[in-house]
Amino acid sequence: MHFDQFLQYLISGITSGSIYALIALGFTLIHNSTKLINFAQGEFVMLGGLIAISLYSAAGLPLIIAIPISIILVAIVGIVFERLAIRPLRNSSNITLIIVTVGVSILLKNVAMILWGRDPQSLPAFTGDKPIALFGATITPQALWVIAVTVITVVLLQVFYKRSIVGKAMKASAINPPAANLMGINTSNIVMLSFAMSAGFGAMAGVLITPISMTGYSVGGFLGLKGFAGAVLGGLDNPVGAVLGGVVLGIIESLSIGIIDSGYKDAVAFFILLLVLFIRPSGILGDKVREKV
Repeated sequence: MHFDQFLQYLISGITSGSIYALIALGFTLIHNSTKLINFAQGEFVMLGGLIAISLYSAAGLPLIIAIPISIILVAIVGIVFERLAIRPLRNSSNITLIIVTVGVSILLKNVAMILWGRDPQSLPAFTGDKPIALFGATITPQALWVIAVTVITVVLLQVFYKRSIVGKAMKASAINPPAANLMGINTSNIVMLSFAMSAGFGAMAGVLITPISMTGYSVGGFLGLKGFAGAVLGGLDNPVGAVLGGVVLGIIESLSIGIIDSGYKDAVAFFILLLVLFIRPSGILGDKVREKV
């Protein structure tokens, strides 16, 4: 493999990995606040792209307005999801709640199929689609948007956790919910906010990837699995680790196309994930589990 080919695969991997990272962030937010794996996370990605398409194409709104409205609307869907499906069953077992998230995923997918049809749809690139040459490889402006937005999101999220009262309350609720309650933190509202932010991150990933890869009612499930794999790979309890895991997963996928074959990229990525789970189940940056005897 020549250097320019390697660089091209690396750029492609970082781009797709950035999308996985945003989805993985959604998984960590909900897991930290509820210890729940939300398998409807991929449908937030799908909804983000499709709603933005409708606002842009049908409603005639410019992209700069359609995109934030789409993210806000999907965040509201996340709140409704938590209020109607999760909160009434908050005292149920985790397996029950996971089954609920799978059911909501199927429901959202079918609603999307009815509203938007089966045909894939796309958005125009944010700032044109003329490739930029880079040491023999090329990168599209949309890929730069994906990478830049992911980096900015991670930085702002860390500032939110460390500097804001709400962010500190979310961290406290994730570490010890009963103690947070005793300190006057409304953990129920923190859970609701986690679902809203998780849905918003998923929608952001959806609107970023749609100009590169067309979206449709069925794309959410597989993207959700990739985001979940990235979160587990990096550390399901660590937002920075989840982002790192998503990017690593994307790079592994992309490089496997050049080294092995495009048909094996998904198998290679999940094989690496299983290997990490055997060696370090908590993920790359996850905390090791200590059992008290």
